[in-house]
Amino acid sequence: MSRKNNLQVVCFGEVLWDNFPSGKKPGGAVMNVAYHLKNLGVNSHLISRVGADQNGTEIMQVMKDSAVDTTFVQLDQAHKTSTVEVTTDQDNEVRYEIVKPVAWDYIAFENPHIRLVAQADALVYGSLSGRCETSRATLAKLLALAPYKVMDVNLRAPDYDAEYIAVLLHQTDLLKLNLEELTIISDWFSQDCQTETARVELLRSKFDIPEIVVTKGSKGASYYGDETEHHWSAYAIQVADTVGSGDSFLAGLLAMKLSNEYINDTLDFAVGLSAFITTKAGACPPYKVADVNKFIRTYKKEWSVDRWSGPAS
Repeated sequence: MSRKNNLQVVCFGEVLWDNFPSGKKPGGAVMNVAYHLKNLGVNSHLISRVGADQNGTEIMQVMKDSAVDTTFVQLDQAHKTSTVEVTTDQDNEVRYEIVKPVAWDYIAFENPHIRLVAQADALVYGSLSGRCETSRATLAKLLALAPYKVMDVNLRAPDYDAEYIAVLLHQTDLLKLNLEELTIISDWFSQDCQTETARVELLRSKFDIPEIVVTKGSKGASYYGDETEHHWSAYAIQVADTVGSGDSFLAGLLAMKLSNEYINDTLDFAVGLSAFITTKAGACPPYKVADVNKFIRTYKKEWSVDRWSGPAS
């Protein structure tokens, strides 16, 4: 199966600082996805907004140092750069307190977005990014342009509602969510689903979603497509933290999938990348693709070749 070259992915949504007890680290789901895509050799572009403050200056520099395209990151004179208070419990589960309102709540639609999104291989967006009306209206315009729409569910109470999530689901080509989010969302529409498969099929049929991917932490991940499903186990690793692990999974999934790789190889690499990231501190640690492949080979003795060497050139 031949790889597609010169992949272009647009990521829309939040750019922020995660404030850990040990200090702040750059974050935001879509920024994390853009970072990992770029690390995997995919051209990633961010549509977001930061404040005209020190945090904004610093996070713009972080993105530029990571070679993520910041051309479409807007500067807000009235609202601060986003910050999130992050805590981790004894089971390594992460809790977030997201300040509101912040700059990325006011992402404005601009004419250059039209060509950028229409010509991209995918538009990645999260449910959190539409919590306020300005960014919500911009996302609606971008979705009308995008040829392939990838929704990453991020249910962060109290910043979501069933009605808006349903609007987004109706427009989604690939839905990625975790098991807890799958349960919450499917329960909005039916109380009769008792299994993961039943919950997935409910969403696929109700919203006509071609593909759904469910991440399950230590239990791996599952892919559901037309008349097919694939389940992949997780790695037994020592976890540093799980912040951004789902974002790295999505980046790995998209890099492989958009390059026309087989779904089993795609899941294999996405789960491996996510596991690798959870052994590091923060959502966007520095690494090279060779580091990921070496890590995966350590756990997957049957691998004789690297799963990912980047898009075709």
